[in-house]
Order: sequence, then structure tokens, then C-alpha cells
Amino acid sequence: MLTLGIETSCDETAASVVEDGSRIRSSVIHSQIPIHARYGGVVPELASRNHIMAILPVLQKTLEESGVSLSDLDLVAVTRGPGLVGSLLVGLETAKMLAYIHNLPLVGVNHIEGHLLSPFVDPDCAKRLDFPYVALVVSGGHTALIQVHQVGKYTLLGRTLDDAAGEAFDKVAKRLGAPYPGGPYIEQCGQGGDPGRYHLPIPMAGKGLDFSFSGLKTAAALLIGRLEADQSDRGWLSDLCAAVQRAVVESLVSKAMSAVAQVAATRLVVAGGVACNSGLRAAILRECGQKGIEVFIPRRDLCTDNGAMTACAGTFAFRRNPESGFTQFSMDVEAAFPLGDTR
Repeated sequence: MLTLGIETSCDETAASVVEDGSRIRSSVIHSQIPIHARYGGVVPELASRNHIMAILPVLQKTLEESGVSLSDLDLVAVTRGPGLVGSLLVGLETAKMLAYIHNLPLVGVNHIEGHLLSPFVDPDCAKRLDFPYVALVVSGGHTALIQVHQVGKYTLLGRTLDDAAGEAFDKVAKRLGAPYPGGPYIEQCGQGGDPGRYHLPIPMAGKGLDFSFSGLKTAAALLIGRLEADQSDRGWLSDLCAAVQRAVVESLVSKAMSAVAQVAATRLVVAGGVACNSGLRAAILRECGQKGIEVFIPRRDLCTDNGAMTACAGTFAFRRNPESGFTQFSMDVEAAFPLGDTR
């Protein structure tokens, strides 16, 4: 079964052809980072305009690299939410057009579900992973702990009450005058720094499974202001970034471990753009290794937004229930699209 997956929920224009829900035949990602970097974050209007310009070239390259034509496809899967409405519309309307012209079933995919199932398109993860498991989805727009019972059956264990972890990285980096996205900068700048030199709060420590990063962002901004004003304190940047990195990682890891223990899980998936962070990966692997928990972290190009995870989720959904109206061309995008919502 050949599925074309289209992902345009934020600022990546991505498409992929996936065979049988797991074997990637091609995956193309067009990033808008150079466009948004000058503004220190994603500008929704610019994102949607650039999706319009990029979507057809991305699709053409995806098909060329996969070695298949549109007539060879069995299914079109597209992200319909959550995300930026203008960006989502570009992907959804393009998918509708392709499905209509070529008489193909069309599946609308939840972006978070794509991340939850992304390990199944990574061969190293897929050959070991089985249900059930706990997933930590952590990115610039999302931070959540979700129990995955099976495809389509999920329990939300914890979520961010304000900023996502990736957003906190971005905001601190922007306060420092650093480029967007901020996560890679904070991680790189903090390497070799002393995370204990400055005290920053561990967000929501010991307070259930929900997350909150707004307080950390504010504390870091106030500390940066004091350090900039104190001319006698030199060489603080690396230590400050190391302290921010530690606070975010400790919050994510401690709550992930608590979630695993709470539901007696033996498997943990970590996905989303922040899962590219080397410090987070190392800390998760270390903690889970000590507790005998299997860890599944997709390779980095499958952690960031991509079409392969959309194709995978769409394939699984279609196989689970091929008769439940997946060819409905009346479906619309959902800026806030609850996981498990099949409207």
C-alpha cells in the first residue's frame, strides 16, 4: 500500500511516500527557517504564503525520489490540525485536489498522532516497538505525555499549561539576541558551561504530570537582565545556557519517568522537534536504562515535522476503519484538533 503524506502544520512544507505504513520510499522537507529567523519566530502569514510556493515542487520531488507516480498511489494522508490555520489549509486543499482528481481515499491526520506513531517509520525503532507505550511529545508548539494503548486509543497524562518546551528555548534565545530556532543555540552554547552557577527553577517540579515553562522563561529573562547590567560578571553566557538546558531537560525527564511509573509502562517514546536535543536524549537513555525501560527515539529527521509520520498515521487509520468516510472532501482544518477527534 503506497500512501502520500502531506504535512504543512507550521513552517515546514513536507511530503513523503510510505509503503505499508512503515517503509519510507521518499521524504522531502522544505524548511522556512531562513525566512522566519529574522523575526525570531514563525510569522503565520509568511508561513502560509511560502507553503503555497513550496508545496508543488516538494510534491514533485517526493514522487520523483520515490519512483512512483500519482496513479500508483493508494491513499493520500494530510495533516488537518492542530497547527496554523493558513498553513494547514495549503496542505489540506492540495491533498483534496490530488485525491479528487485521482479518485483516491483521503485521510485527515492529527499532527500529534503523527508524532506518536513516528517511530514506526524508523527501522531501528519499528523492529522493536509494540503497544502499549508512553510517549513524550515535545516541540516548539507542544509538550505532552500521552499513553498510547493502540492506534487510535490514547490517554492524555499531562500537558503544558502555557508555553511548550521548544517555545521556552526560542524565547530565551531571542532575549539573548540569538538566531531562531533557539533550541539548537541554547544546547550548543551551553556545552561546557556550568549549569550550577546560576539557579533556575525546575518547572512544576513535583507537581503532577503537567508542564509549565513560562516561569522558567521569565526567570531566565530577569537573570539575563541582571547579568547584562553587571559589568564585573564576565563569561556568563555559556553557564546561563547550560542552566536553561538543565532546567528544561530535568523537567521533561522527571515527568516522563513519573508517567511511566504511574501507568506501569515498560516502553517510552520521545518525539517532536525537541527530541533532537542531545542532552535530552542522553538523559532519557540514562534514566530509562537505570529503570529497565525501553526507549524509542526516532532519528532526527523524523522527530521534526515530516510527511512520513503523516503517511504512517494515515495508513494505520485507513486500515483500522476504511469505511468511515475518509473520502469526505468536506473536512476542514482544525487549529485546535483534540487527539482522538475523528470529525
